[in-house]
Amino acid sequence: MSMATAQYWATTCVGAVLRGRNLTDVFNELWATHPELSATERGALQDMTYGCLRYYGLLQQLLNDMVSTPPAEIRELLLVALYQLQFTRNAVHAVVNETVDRAAKIAGGRFKNLVNAVLRRFLRERVHLIQAAQKHTQARFNLPHWWLMCLQQQHPKHWQNIAAASVMHPPMTLRINRRHHTAQSYLGLLHAAGMDGKVMTDYALVLTEPISVQKLPGFNEGWVSVQDFGAQQAIPLLNPQKGERILDACAAPGGKTGHILEWADCQVTALDIEPTRLQRVKANLHRLNFHAQLFCAPAEDIHSWYDGQAFDAILADVPCTASGVIKRHPDIKWLRRPQDALQTAAQQHSLLDTLWTTLKPKGRMLLATCSLFAEENQQQMQAFLQRHDDAHVREHHVLLPNGTQDGFFYALIDKI
Repeated sequence: MSMATAQYWATTCVGAVLRGRNLTDVFNELWATHPELSATERGALQDMTYGCLRYYGLLQQLLNDMVSTPPAEIRELLLVALYQLQFTRNAVHAVVNETVDRAAKIAGGRFKNLVNAVLRRFLRERVHLIQAAQKHTQARFNLPHWWLMCLQQQHPKHWQNIAAASVMHPPMTLRINRRHHTAQSYLGLLHAAGMDGKVMTDYALVLTEPISVQKLPGFNEGWVSVQDFGAQQAIPLLNPQKGERILDACAAPGGKTGHILEWADCQVTALDIEPTRLQRVKANLHRLNFHAQLFCAPAEDIHSWYDGQAFDAILADVPCTASGVIKRHPDIKWLRRPQDALQTAAQQHSLLDTLWTTLKPKGRMLLATCSLFAEENQQQMQAFLQRHDDAHVREHHVLLPNGTQDGFFYALIDKI
C-alpha cells in the first residue's frame, strides 16, 4: 500500500469515528468492501488510524492553534499528517507532498496552499507549538476533560498513571492452553521458531514483538490464544470445577468461554445477544476443540434460553463503557459521553438480577467489567448487595491499566 493510499483510508476511518462511528465497525466494513487489502496493508492502516486517535487530544489542539475551521475532510487529513510527522518515521518530505497532493483533490484544490502552509509551519515551530498545546489538559493527557475529571475523583492517587497508560501500545499477551503446555514449555516452542517472550505466570506470557497469530506455534491446534493479561484474571477467580454447570453471559467473542473449558471439564452455556458475535464464540471454541451450548438471546429474556436447571457458577461479563481498554480501542475515549456510565450501569442492574435467579444456592457469580468507572463497578456491586440479602462478596479487585494489562473490575459474589 502506498503512503497516499494508507493516508487516504486513515483519514476516512478517523473521520468516521469523529462523526460517531465505532472503529471496529468501520474497519470491518472496509475489509468487506476491499478484500484485496493484504494483512500487512491492513496492519499499516490500523497503526496509522489507532495512532491518530490515540493522540487526538494533542493533534486537535495543534491544529486549532494553527488554523480555524477548515472543512472536515481537510481537518481530518491534517490530523493524520500531523500524526505521521510527530509520531512515525515516515519521511517528512513524503508526508508533506502526499498530503498536499491529496488536498489538491478536495474542493477543487482550494485548500492545497493552506495544507502546505500548516504542515510547514508545524515543522518550523514544532517545539513551541507542542509546548503551547500541552498547556491544555486534554492535549497533555489525550483524554476528554470530563474523563480526566472522573479519573481524578475516582482514582486520585493513580489518575496520571492511568492517563499515561491510555496512550501506550498494548503488548501481545498469550494465554497458554494448560491442556497442552505451560508458559515455560511454550516459550521453548517460540524460541525454536525464532521468537521470544517473557513468562508472566504458569500459563501466560507476553511476546517481545507482536506477530501474526498464524505464526504462533500450535495456534490453529488450540495450544494458545491471544488475551490481555488482565482479562486472564477472570477465570482463576471464578475457579471452575469438574462437572459444574457454568453460564457465560455476554460471552462474545469467547476468550473467557474458552478459558473456562481449558480450566476444567465442565458444562458451559454461552449466551450473547448478537448473532455475528456469537459466531466468533463458536469459531474460538472450534479452534480450541471445545463444545458449549450456545444461545443467541437477551439474558433478560430468560424463557428463551434457560431450561430451569440452576448453574453452579456464572460469569457475568456485563456490558460497560469499556473505559479500561482504550489503549486497544482509542476511539472509545472520543465516542463516550459523561452520562454513559450511568446508562450502562442501569442496563447491568436488570441483567444481574435476572442472572442471579439462575444461580444455585452456594453458587457463585463473577461480576466482570473492563471499566474504570465506579458507577459500573464498586457502586454496581454495592447496589446489588442491597437488593439481594442472599448475596455476599467474597473478594473484589480493581485492575488498573499499565504497560502489562488493561483495566478491569472483578467481584466474586457468593449466593448464601
